[in-house]
This record gives sequence, C-alpha cells and structure tokens, in this order.
Amino acid sequence: MSRRYDSKTTTFNPQGRLMQVEYAMEAINNAGSTVGVLCSEGIVIGAERKQTSKLLERSKYSEKMYQIDSHIVCAAAGLTADANILINYARNMCQNYQFSYHQQIPVEQLVRQLCNAKQGYTQHGGLRPFGVSFLYAGWDPIYGSQLYCSDPSGNYLGWKAIAIGANNQSASGILKQDYDENCSLRQALGLVAKVICKSMDTTTPTPDKSKNYVVELITVTKSEKGVHYKALSDEEVQGLLQEFNLVNQ
Repeated sequence: MSRRYDSKTTTFNPQGRLMQVEYAMEAINNAGSTVGVLCSEGIVIGAERKQTSKLLERSKYSEKMYQIDSHIVCAAAGLTADANILINYARNMCQNYQFSYHQQIPVEQLVRQLCNAKQGYTQHGGLRPFGVSFLYAGWDPIYGSQLYCSDPSGNYLGWKAIAIGANNQSASGILKQDYDENCSLRQALGLVAKVICKSMDTTTPTPDKSKNYVVELITVTKSEKGVHYKALSDEEVQGLLQEFNLVNQ
C-alpha cells in the first residue's frame, strides 16, 4: 500500500511523510562528507570528494565548493547537476539585490529565498525535490559570521558546527565532543579535517586529486579590507593532515 505514495511528490502517506523528499535526503547521505565549523576568526568548511575513476581528468574547479557572492560561499552535498541550478539562482538573487539596494544581500535573507524556491519543488505536481543540501558560510554587518544548512525540503537552520553527507551521524558525534566555540582558525581547520578523515572509507586521505579520496578545505574570514575567501592548496591540505597526524607520513 505504501508504494502508491512513493512516486507522488505532493501526496502525504498515512504516516504524514513525503516519501520523495525523504528519498532526496537519502541521496545526500550517500554523497561525500561535508563539514562546517564556526570559530572566533571566521568559518571553515571542508568536503570529501570521491574520484570515481583514475581515468577522469582533473577538474579545473571544485565540484563541492562554490562562491555565491564576495561575502558568501557554500558547499554542496548531493547531485552536482541540481546544485549548479540552485547556485546560479542564488547568484542571480545576489546581483538583483545589489542592483536594487546598492548593498550586499544579508546572508540569512539569501538562504531563506533559496529555500523558498526549493520548497516549491515539493508542493507542485510534475516536479521533484532537489537532491542536494548546502552549507552556507558568510558574513554581513547584521549578524557577523554565519553558518547555515539547508535540505531538499526547504528547511534551514543556523549552526555552530554541522556535518552532512555520508556518515554524518558519527561526524556529528565527533563535533559534539571536540568543538569549542572559542577555537582559532587553525584549530577549526584541524577539527574539520579530523571529522572528514574519520568519516571517510579510507585510512589514507589526501588532497591529491589523482587519488580516489580528495579533501578540500576553505576558510571565510573578515578583516578591515573586507570578507576573504580562501581555498587551501594541495600542499597546505597535506601539511595540515600531517600536522594533526591524520595521514600516514
């Protein structure tokens, strides 16, 4: 009997659940781990990207990290094609706000509008939910540094530390145990790298994109000159993994 509700995006089953939305969330749980941590100096986001074949050419850009505006970045877990549609939508929203009000869009306002669009795909027939979750990291003059997470249902929440993707329950356990609100940027980088490595299916994580498992790390910080987004190089990630004893020397 329950199978009759599986293919209907807009119909609740007798238990009050939308099965297609839950299936979309399950697709995200099969994606590589993505972790975000808010610290005293800014925000750190890390992601695991699986290389499905050694024959694939090295990507010219990250398939997990995206810069939406000069003060907002995000990391995706789930279907990359779905993520690209939503990222372009978010970038258009930022530019429209800048054109209309001559200032940058507040971080939470962008997240809310994007989630409203995602929620619409769970309420109309002939559509399916987006199979992707996002971690948003940004800074604005209203609330300072902020970290948000959204899911295919259109819900979003603010977090101090959050893990999504594969093995997110064990990753969340490590964050609950080791997270410190007053940690430095370097300590936050070490914590994010530790969580990703512990949730991987390999004991030898590496930033080298020619290997099967890739660790990507970015930081978002604020200074007098503005908001700074930095993606750590392969050498910096490798040095970090060795510094915190997370990879075989």
